[in-house]
Amino acid sequence: MPHAVARLREERLARSLKPFVARGSRAPRCTRCRVPHSHCLCAWLPRAASQCGVCLLMHDIEPLKPSNTGWLIADVVADTFAFTWQRTGADPRLVALLADPRWQPVVVFPGEYATSERVVEQVERLPGKRPLFILLDATWTEARKMFRKSPYLDGLPVLSLQPEALSRYRLRRSKRGDHLCTAEVAALCLELAGDAGAATTLDAWLDVFTEHYLGAKYHRAPDLQNAAHQVLTQRS
Repeated sequence: MPHAVARLREERLARSLKPFVARGSRAPRCTRCRVPHSHCLCAWLPRAASQCGVCLLMHDIEPLKPSNTGWLIADVVADTFAFTWQRTGADPRLVALLADPRWQPVVVFPGEYATSERVVEQVERLPGKRPLFILLDATWTEARKMFRKSPYLDGLPVLSLQPEALSRYRLRRSKRGDHLCTAEVAALCLELAGDAGAATTLDAWLDVFTEHYLGAKYHRAPDLQNAAHQVLTQRS
């Protein structure tokens, strides 16, 4: 069964008036991993158990971009939910998820943009609840707007991460190395919540995806013996 981001992509395509063509995308791509068939990475698709959930609030065309890393999160974390962000409201399914007593929702965003009483730096597990990390999947400019204009998130705590390393993400340009991609943020959240195995798997899956994606772009063979491939070989 397609995961949440794949389903959201199909919903978005169904609303499109014309086909979406990714920049520089001419070669036919694998529908499962979104990489040209010559560099398909489906053979390394990992499995990882996680006690956490991830809720992706995605800007309009994010699910359509082959470089989107929210897709990688859904590959690894079984309980991944994905919704299109709406400027004038909220998907009723999202509202129901945030109210579900089985989940402990927390918005992941820099603390400087929230009131101090909302900001937390650790994940405190509540009895009978599982952490649900809400990630705003968009460009940095779009994400700030989404954070400000989503009143249904206002009552939730804000997890402010303090990454110790710069971003490894190389598929889109960023002026700041401390701006992590969505999959890197999710891996940090999983590690904070005690899901170290899932965090390691997601990090490796991002690295393998990047290796194959750029290999296809620059017509070079991926390094199938690198550390990330070895991690996924052990976890497949």
